[in-house]
Amino acid sequence: MVWLWIGASRPVSEWIAGGSDASAINPEQLLDGSPLDRFLFTGLVVLGVVVLCTRGRRVVSLLRANVPISLFFFYCGVSTVWSDYSDVSFKRWVKALGDLVMVLIVLTDFDRLAAVKRLLARAAFLLIPVSVLLIKYYPEFGRLYSPFTGEASYTGVTSNKNQLGYVCLLLGLGSVWRIVEVVRDGRGTDRNRNGPLVAHGVVLAMVIWLFGMANSMTSFACFLMAVTLLVAANVRAFRRRPWLVHLLVAAILAVSVSALFLNLGSGLVQTMGRDPSLTGRTDIWKLVLGMAHNPLFGTGFDSFWLGSRLERIWSVYWWHPVQAHDGYIDIYLNLGIVGLTLLAVLLVSGYLNILAAFRDDSRSSSLRLAFFVVAVAYNFTESAFHVMDPIWIFLLLSTVAVPGGWARIRPTKAVALPAPGQPVAALMGEA
Repeated sequence: MVWLWIGASRPVSEWIAGGSDASAINPEQLLDGSPLDRFLFTGLVVLGVVVLCTRGRRVVSLLRANVPISLFFFYCGVSTVWSDYSDVSFKRWVKALGDLVMVLIVLTDFDRLAAVKRLLARAAFLLIPVSVLLIKYYPEFGRLYSPFTGEASYTGVTSNKNQLGYVCLLLGLGSVWRIVEVVRDGRGTDRNRNGPLVAHGVVLAMVIWLFGMANSMTSFACFLMAVTLLVAANVRAFRRRPWLVHLLVAAILAVSVSALFLNLGSGLVQTMGRDPSLTGRTDIWKLVLGMAHNPLFGTGFDSFWLGSRLERIWSVYWWHPVQAHDGYIDIYLNLGIVGLTLLAVLLVSGYLNILAAFRDDSRSSSLRLAFFVVAVAYNFTESAFHVMDPIWIFLLLSTVAVPGGWARIRPTKAVALPAPGQPVAALMGEA
C-alpha cells in the first residue's frame, strides 16, 4: 500500500522539499537521486521479500506460470551491463523488481480479491480527496505555474497534471468496478450495499472534478473507453461469448490507433482539444528516435534519458521532458528491438491469461481487462512502462496468470477445531 501511495503521488523527498517543478531539476540530480528515497525504497523492497519468503510455494508457482514476465525482468537486468551508466541502471532495475515484489504480495494473499479491493479502496480514499484538498486550499503543493504565462497547472498529490490524470483514471476505474459489482450482485443487506455505493460514488464524483482540473485528455479518453469495456464485460452476453470481448477490445484499440497515428480520425483528436501533432509529441519522437544508436539492444535499462542525451534534448525543450511521451518508443530506446519483442510477448500472454480467467473468475476479469486496455492505449501518447508507475503496476497485477483467478485460496488441509472442553494445546500437539 505504501509503495503504491508513493508511486502514485511523489517521492518523500519531494514532499519534504515542498515542490515538484520538473523544469528545475538538473541532469546531475537524475543521476544521483535522493538518499532518503533510496533508503525508503530499499527498505520496502527488503520487507516485501521477507513477506514473500513466508509464502514460498505460492510465489514459486506464480513465477513458473508467468515465464514472459520473469524473462522480461531478467533481460532488463542483463541490459544494465551495456548501459552508459551501469550503476544507475542497476539501481533502477533493483527498484523495478520492487514493482513485481508488491504485485506478488497481493496475488499470494489467501484472499486475493479482498486484497485487490483493499488496495484500490485505500489508495482512492487517500489520494483522491487529498488531491482535491491540495488544489483548493494548498496551492503550494497542489498547483504549478508556467514561468512564462503564469497559467496554473493542477497536480494534486502528484508531480504534474498528466500523472494526476492517470491516478484518477486507475482509481476511478476501481470505483466504477466496485459499483458495478454491487449492482450486479444485487444481494445483501442495505448497509452492505449502500455503504460501498455511497463511498465509491463520492470518490467517482471527485475523480470527474479532478479530470476537469487536470485537463489530461489522454487519461480521460482512456477512462471512457475502459468504463465502456468494464460495463460491457459484465453483461451476460459478453461473458458467454468471448469473441464479443475480442471484438470490443480490437475496436477500442483500432479507434485509438486510427485517430492518433493514421489521421483517419484527426477530427476526434481536435474535438478533444489537441492538435494533430499531439501537442508536439511527434517532434519529440523524431528527435529521440534519431538518437537511438543501438536499435537491437537499446542503451540499457532506464538509461536513455541521462547524461549528454538528456542535455541535448533539454537544450531544445525548455520544459525538460524525461520521457518520449510514448511507452513503446521509450522501451525501444532503453531495451531495443529485443526489449520491445519481450514486452509484446508479455502483453499477448497477459491478454490470454485474462481471457482464460473469464469463465471461472468473471467478478474480477472485467477489471483486469480494463486495466490491460488502459495500459496498452495510454502508452500510445504517454510513457507508463516505468518503475513505480501505477499503470505499469496495475498492468502486471492484471496480466499475471493466477490459478483460479483472484478468488480466495482454499486451504489444502482441513483445520481441526477443538471439541468442547478439549484444550487447544493438546490439539496443537497432535498437529
